[in-house]
Amino acid sequence: MEHLPVMYVEALQQLDIKKDGIYLDCTFGRGGHSQGILNLLGENGQLHAFDRDLDAINSEDAQAMLKDQRFKLQHGCFSELESIVNSAGLAGKIDGILLDLGVSSPQLDNPERGFSFLRDGPLDMRMDGNTGVSAEQWLASVDEKVLVKVLFEYGEERFARRIARAIVEKRALSPITTTRQLAALIEDAVFVREKHKHPATRTFQAIRIEINSELDELKTVLQQSVRVLRPGGRLVVISFHSLEDRIVKRFIRDESGAKYNPGKLPVKEADISKGILKKVGKTLKAGAREISQNPRARSAIMRVAERV
Repeated sequence: MEHLPVMYVEALQQLDIKKDGIYLDCTFGRGGHSQGILNLLGENGQLHAFDRDLDAINSEDAQAMLKDQRFKLQHGCFSELESIVNSAGLAGKIDGILLDLGVSSPQLDNPERGFSFLRDGPLDMRMDGNTGVSAEQWLASVDEKVLVKVLFEYGEERFARRIARAIVEKRALSPITTTRQLAALIEDAVFVREKHKHPATRTFQAIRIEINSELDELKTVLQQSVRVLRPGGRLVVISFHSLEDRIVKRFIRDESGAKYNPGKLPVKEADISKGILKKVGKTLKAGAREISQNPRARSAIMRVAERV
């Protein structure tokens, strides 16, 4: 591995790995977290991983790790977690689930994937390049009001209307086909600069989230995770922006019983929802040393819950 994945040490610690346990890595990437889990498992332990990105599935790292009989890897997205677990006959037997959200370094570093505004490439942004609509296709036809809504809600972009108008005006003249075209268009439309942040950052994030249905996938996998974990099993989630983290935070809170509102008093003990999860420890963030070595870790937030 060229470098350790974000919050590597913390992820392995919080999974509380048992030698003979069964674990899921829902975002294999290039296998950094997965290899760490395997290193801690005994000969009877199991690790099942999946990824919606075929580049990850076909990578040299994946092929090398598949020589380990304790490891299984398959192509799939978050919303297929329960189906993958059930097909392996492991429902209710999982000791730990790891979700490392967002876009991976290999995806950002490959210009052909279209995730980065720092490198010129086709405007794609699909996590699975074989399915769905590319960013170019989506931008070519999306209604301006819908575009404003996506940029504002998923990118938290305060200049959403200006950017959306600029995109619509540009596409009327000629197609927007590359990352550099889109980034330059946004730079021209946004006249206020955030310190240490490229003007296109929020727009690229919003478009990526929209075309990959990332937030819906996250909500689905969180619900399914509870159903496949064994009692005492851990759910460890690493998120990279406030939208993801808010969903994870609320899910853990709600499934810990905090969503119950009696509406009237007195409340009988039998009426109180006990919850099926409990929060484990405080919110964790990457340390200064890791951030200095990997700036991407700066925005990482880890939350942990345990199946009751």
